[in-house]
Amino acid sequence: MLITFKCRSTPDVMMLENLAQYLVGIIGKHLGQRGVITHDELDEAIRRLEEAIVFDKKEIAEKDGHFHEGEEGHEPHELPIGLAQRAYPFLDMLRTAKRENTDVLWGV
Repeated sequence: MLITFKCRSTPDVMMLENLAQYLVGIIGKHLGQRGVITHDELDEAIRRLEEAIVFDKKEIAEKDGHFHEGEEGHEPHELPIGLAQRAYPFLDMLRTAKRENTDVLWGV
C-alpha cells in the first residue's frame, strides 16, 4: 500500500507503507490512517531523522568494511542503499515545510 505525504509548500511524497511507518516512527509519530506533523514539531522531527541517517551510515560503513572496488581478487559490488537515500524525499519535504511554516499531512 502506498502512503502519500502532503504539504502545501512541496510536491507530494509517496512511499510504501512499511517505509512510511519506519520513517514516521523515527520521528516519534504513529502511522495511522490520517496524521499530521505540525510546523511546531518539524525541528524535532528533522533532528531525529538526521540522527538516524548518520547512525545508519555508520552501521553500513562498519558492516561493509573496506570497499574493494577495482582491487584484484575482490568481486565488484555496490554499496547498499541506506536510510539516507530512502528518507531523502521525506526529509526534504520536512525541511521545506519548516522553512515555509507549513504542516505535513497524510491520509487526507
